Amino acid sequence: MTPASSSSRREGAVAAAFRGSSSLSRRSFLGRLALAGGALAAPTIIPATALGRDGRVPPSERIIMAGLGIGNRGLHDLNWMLPEPDVQFVAICDARRSSRERVKQRIDNHYGNQDCKMYNDIRDFLAQRRDIDAVLVATGDRWHALAATWAMRAGMDVYSEKPSAMTVAEGRMVVETARRYGRIYQTGTQRLSEANFVFCIEAARLGYLGKVHTTYAHIAPWDAAKMRTDWLPAQPLPPKEEVDWDQWLGPCPWRPYNAAYVNGQWRNHFDFHTSCIGEWGAHTFAQAMAGIDQLHTAGVHYKYVDNDSGDGMEILFPNGVKMVLSRFDKHFHGSCGMRFDGPEGWVAAGDGYPRPDVSKPSLLADFRKIVGDYMARTGRPMNHVRDFLNCVKNRRQPVANAEVMHRSMTVVHAANVCMWLQRDVRFDPEKEVFVNDPEANRYLARAMREPWTF
Repeated sequence: MTPASSSSRREGAVAAAFRGSSSLSRRSFLGRLALAGGALAAPTIIPATALGRDGRVPPSERIIMAGLGIGNRGLHDLNWMLPEPDVQFVAICDARRSSRERVKQRIDNHYGNQDCKMYNDIRDFLAQRRDIDAVLVATGDRWHALAATWAMRAGMDVYSEKPSAMTVAEGRMVVETARRYGRIYQTGTQRLSEANFVFCIEAARLGYLGKVHTTYAHIAPWDAAKMRTDWLPAQPLPPKEEVDWDQWLGPCPWRPYNAAYVNGQWRNHFDFHTSCIGEWGAHTFAQAMAGIDQLHTAGVHYKYVDNDSGDGMEILFPNGVKMVLSRFDKHFHGSCGMRFDGPEGWVAAGDGYPRPDVSKPSLLADFRKIVGDYMARTGRPMNHVRDFLNCVKNRRQPVANAEVMHRSMTVVHAANVCMWLQRDVRFDPEKEVFVNDPEANRYLARAMREPWTF
């Protein structure tokens, strides 16, 4: 975030004068050096915005960012971040040329320049751009954990779209990398920073419902828990500069190219996705677990249900609270809903609610107080991106930090395994293994294809 000093700029100018100097005469060399020095000495008109005047954030306080794999969801995140006054996007890395160019145009149009640099290889980007403070990772699911890990090792903080890990082992790697390198990591479970959801979580935590005995978590109403393991028919491979297919696949097994994959039809394929359970559960499990104070652990008993989605599965947590997976609108309307039930009432929220649904109107009487007290106690804004940016600056952990991501995604993975094996499974959250179940433990990790490995 700190701009180069005048001395370092001077050193750069001198170094430029030396480049290729072996073929220069002494006079030519001195002339080139004088030009370099003159360029530094000449008066320069610097716009007030670059100095942080006129209400603008000075360069030393800006968070320099780049995007990794920005598709449709990533553009939503990008458009959320760009207006933040202390953010400056300077680069995009994507395996698809059309995506790179679309994001560059969006960033350049926002800043009124042509400065956004494009990269097609994440390895080149990470090696060359040591000036980047943070990255927005919005690739497909298969790349989230690996891109985040590589970026954190390169000294960058990470905002990652969800589902942020394909396996328990990937999630643990993200946690350990963030801890080892002292990086800030936020997963995109943005409803943890929205007032309606925060109210429900806090009402459950603070005893407004009595002792909560059951929570409900929404899972996506499309696709299935058991995903496809075949692959689409081969099509002619496009030029590498158009689509770098090897890099697009990343750590996944090699599959023949098909344009449908890169156009978004990778969901419901085992190689690339975390099923209908992970699609929304990556949001709703964290929400439900927050309300029952179980974000530091995972479910211990997963009860199989005989359907194709997991609808109705019961997951028991160490504190005795039951979480029920729910498809469609049985317990909430809208998308990514959650609900908490206790002996003294229930609360529920989903996308598009003007206010949460409650069992009795009196529960909403303290809505503003509950949300306000939460913000005062935690220092969190009701803005998920802003929480991440604040934490990049003050180095505290975000609301959806790596541990929160890993624990909630562990429940996603265990629920999937339960459905895949078509039987109950038990899980040890401390050891992060299934209990006396070698067959289930085979799913804790996946082989990663070289060179796309941790």
